Amino acid sequence: MAHTIVDKATPPSAGGPAPGRRRPGDDLPPWMRKTSRPVSALKAVVITGICLVMLYPIVYVIVMSLASPRQARQGVLFPTEFSLDAYRAIFSGGVVTQGLWVSFLVTATGTILSLAMTSTLAWGLTRTRQVPGARVVLVLVLASMFFGAGIIPNYLLIKQLGLLDSLWSLILPGMISAFNLVVMRNFFMELPRELMESARIDGAGEWRIFLRIVLPLSRPIMAVMGLFYAVGYWNSYFNALLYINDPEKWPIQVVLQQYVIAASPIPGMTPNPDAPPPPAITLQMAIIVAATLPILLVYPFVQRYFTSGVLTGAIKG
Repeated sequence: MAHTIVDKATPPSAGGPAPGRRRPGDDLPPWMRKTSRPVSALKAVVITGICLVMLYPIVYVIVMSLASPRQARQGVLFPTEFSLDAYRAIFSGGVVTQGLWVSFLVTATGTILSLAMTSTLAWGLTRTRQVPGARVVLVLVLASMFFGAGIIPNYLLIKQLGLLDSLWSLILPGMISAFNLVVMRNFFMELPRELMESARIDGAGEWRIFLRIVLPLSRPIMAVMGLFYAVGYWNSYFNALLYINDPEKWPIQVVLQQYVIAASPIPGMTPNPDAPPPPAITLQMAIIVAATLPILLVYPFVQRYFTSGVLTGAIKG
């Protein structure tokens, strides 16, 4: 006798997907999923407001640095008359120019050395089984992220090394960042091991593997870590206050502190001896622009590496 099998499952409703069936886009992160028009409009308004709040101080500083002396002395909120007297003044005095040169020198030298030291140490720490003592070094690196020696021991160390009033005192103490080292090590550990093993079978040594295979595959993380180091060296301020006493060796950030925050008089800031010096507000804003613009111009060239560099190096799995 034939039996008829009746499916008693409830059919899916016409207004939604079948039970247990995933909708398109469910596997995407929340910020990549499609939202309704009101939610999208609200997000656009919030993002626009945040952008305006963030951009207004930058625009104000740039505009005030270009304001004419008359409107700067009047204290107008948004100048309409512009002049380059402030920039002529700060670059004719020599103090700002020297500070920029010192910052460029420290940033370029420190970034190159930091990338070289961090990348080689990070690659060595990925080979904990082959390199003796690698686990101990890794523990020491992680410990340095939570414990520091303090100002006085660091000052005594720099003094004993004979680095006071030397630009090396701005480079050597921060040559290797523990955070950057951990991120770069995680990135190296994500590289395909098959490439390394095949190179070893072909007779390549560790240095050749590192220089010919690892570094070319690590351009995203190298670019991002280079930007992190460059920003850190360019914004170096406290170490310069501690270790540098010669004003001719001050980086631009110390010049910024002395002549903008402390409002000290800037020597030789009169490009035309027959004319009065530019207002202090325009000089201060011009120094801020000169100290911010160089490192700000680097970001557009490294922006495309952020996702592949930082996220791949920081997240596993």
